[in-house]
Amino acid sequence: MSSKNIDVTILESLNHLLSNHPHLLPAVYDMVHTQLGLPKDQLRWLTGQNRIPLVDIHQFDYDRQLGVEHDIRSKYQYDGDLAQIYANNKGCLVHKWHHYIPLYDRYFSAYRGKPIRFLEIGVSGGGSLQMWRKYFGEQAIIYGIDLNPECAKVNGIAGQVRIGSQTDTEFLASVVAEMGGVDIVLDDGSHHMDHIPVTLKALFPAVSVGGLYLIEDLHTAYWDTFGGGYRAPTNFFSNTLQDLVDDMHHWYHIDGQKLPEVSSFCPAIHVHDSIVVLEKQPLQRPSRSIIA
Repeated sequence: MSSKNIDVTILESLNHLLSNHPHLLPAVYDMVHTQLGLPKDQLRWLTGQNRIPLVDIHQFDYDRQLGVEHDIRSKYQYDGDLAQIYANNKGCLVHKWHHYIPLYDRYFSAYRGKPIRFLEIGVSGGGSLQMWRKYFGEQAIIYGIDLNPECAKVNGIAGQVRIGSQTDTEFLASVVAEMGGVDIVLDDGSHHMDHIPVTLKALFPAVSVGGLYLIEDLHTAYWDTFGGGYRAPTNFFSNTLQDLVDDMHHWYHIDGQKLPEVSSFCPAIHVHDSIVVLEKQPLQRPSRSIIA
């Protein structure tokens, strides 16, 4: 059976299904590859060049006999306790890429054991809030927001959960006010290119000086199911991030700042695989000198 004979409507339905339920990817892959008999090199065509590719998801698997914690420690030479906290999570579901764990610890370790105000966008099964509670400690003020009303069932277990959209700026402001301010924001929400900049512009000004703003799962910037695409003008890296980098260097060009609500207090941006970290600090005019 040729891939060109597959009805486009079915493909669109598959893409919608997978964008909302990525855990079904192995089953869909098996269906397309095994039952339809299509070779692997044709599977990309099925969902479009930049949508969620129907490739073998097991390429990202780990040695289950050795376990999650071993995979994190051995691959990334990581010896912190967050690997154990994550790997031993019980009860509430949590889903993280393993290379995130050392990065979290790199940027968050200075805030441990302090009354920091932490906001996570995207609650899902509530396991990440549970992880953050164990990591930051009882003094931390931890909130999560999600559009799904079902997430309210984990409210009060490891943190406070509020139901609303990450693009509703009034809702976001009300949550920050309830928290008494915010020191760290972790955007693990819709991952959609239309939503990420709205949330960033709304929340970054509220982050305290010395705080952090993280956006994760940015591999979605390359999938048109999430409004992105490889080098597409809507891709976060070629759009919002490029504007932020240009703004950071506004001293050296005459085109001004595109995102002053962020760039006026963001002297440093760190780019990792699927994660971008923005530091909140006052901007200082550069100085130079010649010393002999």
